[in-house]
Amino acid sequence: MKEYIECLKNDGVLAYPTDTVYGLCVRFDHKIACEHLRNVKHRPLEKSFPIMVCDVEQLKKVAIVNDIDLKLINKFMPGPITLILPKQNIIEPWMNDNRDTIAIRMACDDNLKNIIKEVGVPIFMTSANKSGEPVLKSAKEIREQLLVDAIFEGIPKGEMASTIVDCTNDYKVVRVGLISQKMIDETIGR
Repeated sequence: MKEYIECLKNDGVLAYPTDTVYGLCVRFDHKIACEHLRNVKHRPLEKSFPIMVCDVEQLKKVAIVNDIDLKLINKFMPGPITLILPKQNIIEPWMNDNRDTIAIRMACDDNLKNIIKEVGVPIFMTSANKSGEPVLKSAKEIREQLLVDAIFEGIPKGEMASTIVDCTNDYKVVRVGLISQKMIDETIGR
């Protein structure tokens, strides 16, 4: 575990098998780490990265949440869901392409939670692939196609990316995953 923590602390890119797909992550508070991740993915500048946190306390440091948001957080997080929420002032313009919102997930895996806790800050987490190409499904594929600093060996738990819910726009599902609009509506009571 220490090597993965040090990788992130030193602005490296870590490949990690998440609850959905293999992901790439870096610490979220260093611009050089974000640029490193952007270069690995060949990601356009105007497309920001989702943030992954280890717990609700860390989530509240980067996102503004209301009572309805908390219903979704308590029901589905950690889990295969990404919430688009208003950002806290800690989020600098380069972190989210100067938007008023951030996309946020909570780590499901205990090892990843511990890594994030030890790094001391949330991480940017995005799918392991070059932008516009299929997601890579194994450490072997990542080694062959991406230049990362470390790979946590393992198998992602699912084939499908997370559901994305825009909590700033009437709690609409903007990308379908395992969690449906009906499940969101039932949880928030409509």
